[in-house]
Amino acid sequence: MATAPTVRLADGQALPAIGLGTSPMNDAEAEIAVREALQVGYRLVDTASKYANEIGVGRGVATANVPREQVVVATKVRGDDQGYGSTLSAFEQSRKRLGMDYVDLYLIHWPLPRLDKYVDSWRAMVRLQADGVVRSIGVSNFTAEQIDRLLDETGVAPAVNQIELHPFFPQPQMRAADAERGVLTQSWSPLGRGRGILPAKPVADAAARVDRSPGQVVLRWHVQLGAVPIPKSASPERQRENLDVFDFTLTDEEMAGISSLGRGRFGGDPMTHEEF
Repeated sequence: MATAPTVRLADGQALPAIGLGTSPMNDAEAEIAVREALQVGYRLVDTASKYANEIGVGRGVATANVPREQVVVATKVRGDDQGYGSTLSAFEQSRKRLGMDYVDLYLIHWPLPRLDKYVDSWRAMVRLQADGVVRSIGVSNFTAEQIDRLLDETGVAPAVNQIELHPFFPQPQMRAADAERGVLTQSWSPLGRGRGILPAKPVADAAARVDRSPGQVVLRWHVQLGAVPIPKSASPERQRENLDVFDFTLTDEEMAGISSLGRGRFGGDPMTHEEF
């Protein structure tokens, strides 16, 4: 059984270097996928209130025969629940759906700057961490300026910023901004949603050299960038393949070639996107 190494967050907590994404699985699909992923060696599972599968994720963790303390479970507060009191209430609802005493990583899903509530949500998350029901707190889809505002107004920086990141959208400026602030970058849609990254020549050429699949090469690219990818897969065979990316290395030229594929985002712009 393969297992991922861990990286250390600024708050001292350990985070596995690759995780399982669960969007857009339903509860039944998530329960099976999470249980199988934990059994093949995953120790990081990512969900969100918005995904409507926290019950399934919790059941998968509970039935995988892996000690709870060995599993890092991440979930997110949705836009509808932003605000201080609403975030506290939303967390309790997420914890109940997950069936867990604590959550390892709690994120603000989108900043929603028009609402201007993300700082209030952050204050609530700082309290949850102080109360011991959340191990680490972070954000998703935040800009450097939004992260700076959290730090300026609360004195607490996010441990994680989960952003859209793949070879078609390599985000060098945002990754650098995260690193400068001691924030770990996580990658959502790390394989680019099947939109032509895997057959691209720099990926295919590297895959041929290291005798690995194109998907493994792209996930290795994330790892060498210092980001933590969270690919989604319901197939145990693909889960094993995605996890097995820690025993080979891409050259600097291969890394640069894959990064050169950048063409733009598939998802929303954090300054304008609204998702509730």
